[in-house]
Amino acid sequence: MKPATSPLGASILLAGLTFACGCQRLPPSKPVSQLTAQELAGRQVFLRLCAKCHYPTSTRGLYGPGLEGVFRRPYLHNGAPANDERVTAEIWNGHGMMPAFGNQLDDRQLTDLLAYLHTL
Repeated sequence: MKPATSPLGASILLAGLTFACGCQRLPPSKPVSQLTAQELAGRQVFLRLCAKCHYPTSTRGLYGPGLEGVFRRPYLHNGAPANDERVTAEIWNGHGMMPAFGNQLDDRQLTDLLAYLHTL
């Protein structure tokens, strides 16, 4: 079988591979200029505590996984469900190499951070 050499053939192959692996192109993250006051407060928490290890607008990992689309996918990088409860537990208690931040965040900061993560 001859490999696809035309742009159309390459596009069909890429679409097939994307479908087969369950990958999908996500819409872009919400622009900073459109964030609400709560989301902006959460962004500040993210920049202070999370940005050292996580890229906010990329799936590429730094020290931890990139967080682009973290709530727009069914599962987190570790296979856990992508929901507020699970993400809160990981932020609060840590997981694997991720340290616990429960002693550094109050409830409002955590709520603001979750609101920001939903924009990614």
